[in-house]
Amino acid sequence: MTVIERNQPARHRAIFLSDIHLGTRGCQAELLLDFLKRNESETLYLVGDIVDGWRLKRWWYWPQAHNDVVQKIMRKARKGTNVIYIPGNHDEAARQYCQLTFGDVRVEEEAIHTQPDGRKLLVIHGDQFDGIVRYARWLAILGDWAYSVALRINTTFNWARRKLGLPYWSLSAFLKHKVKNAVQFIDNYEHAVAGEARRRGVEGVVCGHIHHAEIRTIDGILYCNDGDWVESCTALVEDFDGRLRIVRWAEEVARRDAMLPRLAPVRLAAE
Repeated sequence: MTVIERNQPARHRAIFLSDIHLGTRGCQAELLLDFLKRNESETLYLVGDIVDGWRLKRWWYWPQAHNDVVQKIMRKARKGTNVIYIPGNHDEAARQYCQLTFGDVRVEEEAIHTQPDGRKLLVIHGDQFDGIVRYARWLAILGDWAYSVALRINTTFNWARRKLGLPYWSLSAFLKHKVKNAVQFIDNYEHAVAGEARRRGVEGVVCGHIHHAEIRTIDGILYCNDGDWVESCTALVEDFDGRLRIVRWAEEVARRDAMLPRLAPVRLAAE
């Protein structure tokens, strides 16, 4: 009897990931590992805040799943994936190593991604367009502490949802997007990043930082934010025709799990 393998990894031209925040309890490392196992690409961009140095300075938290994420990324690099790491504000210590390569992973301040049709996208973390991070670091750290409290509440909330058989849902993201000032901050940030892309003479920009996945056009500039892996569990992927889309992995997993009881392996009679 021969069993057909249903779960071949999806192939992409490029994958963009940011704001993983390894080293924090809010990091959804298991979901990210599942994504990395089921998705391959020619190029993998790590668009900042991969490791949360701010949090690790205060207390050490590094479970096996976080180590597994690092190992999985390094394994992809060894097997031929072009991995480019662009540090953000939470892993800013890595910026001193820009233009160096570690274990087949290249560290860069920023990158230019060229699509199949020749359009160029600026790839940056985006913290340089956040006035609080740039000019009031103490306020950014205070906000980070409040955010971590919200994420702990979110973790407890989703533990209860799992017990009830419900899929993952980000309470903290929902609250953030309902607060008027937060919505205005996101809009200002998006316009500032798009403006920088226009100033550089490129057609679009890919960034992270604000934990809000989105693809939209702003004054003729393609704005793409790949989201995060503490709230929304999202990635930006590009197919081989250059089409970009946001993958919401928690929702993908929920749909996959819902289908499992109705699927059985297809068996072929051996000749």
